[in-house]
Amino acid sequence: MNKLTHFNESGAAHMVDVGDKPATQRVAVAEGYISMRPETLSLIMGGSHSKGDVLGIARIAAIMASKRTADLIPLCHPIAISYVGVDLEPEPNCSRVRCEATVKTAGATGVEMEALTAVQVGLLTIYDMCKAVDRGMSIESVRLLEKSGGKSGAWVRNDVET
Repeated sequence: MNKLTHFNESGAAHMVDVGDKPATQRVAVAEGYISMRPETLSLIMGGSHSKGDVLGIARIAAIMASKRTADLIPLCHPIAISYVGVDLEPEPNCSRVRCEATVKTAGATGVEMEALTAVQVGLLTIYDMCKAVDRGMSIESVRLLEKSGGKSGAWVRNDVET
């Protein structure tokens, strides 16, 4: 692919016409991290945060955000999502939480933006719930890990760090 698809011949931004594309099974997986002070992560892991289940609320926020992606990203198509899975894993050795979102659909356009949006909003929710005790948290390395389906087929990131 050698051109940006969201611009027409005269350079104006437009929504890509996917009306003639066949519906295929599509999956996207994205990840990201939020780093914090060890004490903040201990509050989250111990369930002793005054705002409640931080990771549970972040998971729901991420799922909800994936379904609202077209409302947030101007040229995204509203799509019927068939599945959203969000895993939030504390990593005490790095003092961070890893968020991974998997989004699926059967449609004419992919779900990469939905997976990336889910990760971002999940991590932002953690920040919002914990900012009173740790304003120095940092959201990092949000990226697509893999996608499948559609004309371009499968793609897998080959530089994944652990």
